[in-house]
Amino acid sequence: MKIDRLISIIMILLERKRMGAQELSDMFEVSPRTIYRDIDTINMAGIPICATSGVGGGFEIMEKYKVDKKTFSTSDLSAILMGLSSLSGMIRGDELVSALAKVKSFIPAERSKDIQLKVNQICIDLSPWMGNGNIQPYLEIIKTALQESRLLSFEYIAHHGNKTSRTVEPYQLVLKNSNWYFCGHCYERNDFRLFRLSRMSTLQIQEKTFEPRAYQKPQLDFADMLATMQTKIKIRIHKSIMDRVLDYCSFENFYPNGDDYYVVDFPFIENDYHYYILLSFGNKCECLEPQHVRQELKRRIHDIAAIYDY
Repeated sequence: MKIDRLISIIMILLERKRMGAQELSDMFEVSPRTIYRDIDTINMAGIPICATSGVGGGFEIMEKYKVDKKTFSTSDLSAILMGLSSLSGMIRGDELVSALAKVKSFIPAERSKDIQLKVNQICIDLSPWMGNGNIQPYLEIIKTALQESRLLSFEYIAHHGNKTSRTVEPYQLVLKNSNWYFCGHCYERNDFRLFRLSRMSTLQIQEKTFEPRAYQKPQLDFADMLATMQTKIKIRIHKSIMDRVLDYCSFENFYPNGDDYYVVDFPFIENDYHYYILLSFGNKCECLEPQHVRQELKRRIHDIAAIYDY
């Protein structure tokens, strides 16, 4: 994570006026190339930094630009604090603690109470209720590998339980639908792949470093694709599992059916994952139509029952 370094660079340039790339890279113990990328990021964020070449040259914030405590509104500071606080719960480290402290330094005393009230109005907790205990330590390992451009090796459980050994150049951590992934270039597949942390084991960071290549960001929005693949099936559910069904579709798809039941237009794709969802509702759910889905559910229920038939 480079949040702390970016904020520190801004504050240093505000205080010292001008610094060279090598001087900054020595200070933060990163390569000059990383500093140049940081400067580009700061520029894209709207803080104009110009470069001067020659003796005494370096980076400096444009003369007419300055940051003061009035730059950030109460809403701005509240949003920044909520975002940093939610990350610090999952990705621990001195840089996030330092970044939080520095953002708080922008808060004028007379606005402190109001901002704290707004921050407390929304709680973002990314930690799971339960699950794989490796997620937190794996996040720290991947974060280190990202910062130092070091290879990662691990065992990975892919589709249908296939276990493979991977060596990967890490490029990005991704939080999607409450699950952590990382994207990297896989040597075994000679391509970029997205790996889910819960399916990894024996994760180790290697001493060997790599020269970053052109990064291909993973596709994370499948809304259009799912819209073409999904169909609506009709299921009849007991009201006791209504809260669970609402995780997959909105209340507008529910139609009362007697005192204790609902008929639901349920989004469905013909694959194992969606059949497992329906089966997880147990005897509180019946598929009404189409007929072939009813028959497939019946076959799967029969196969499950056969395991215990001895």
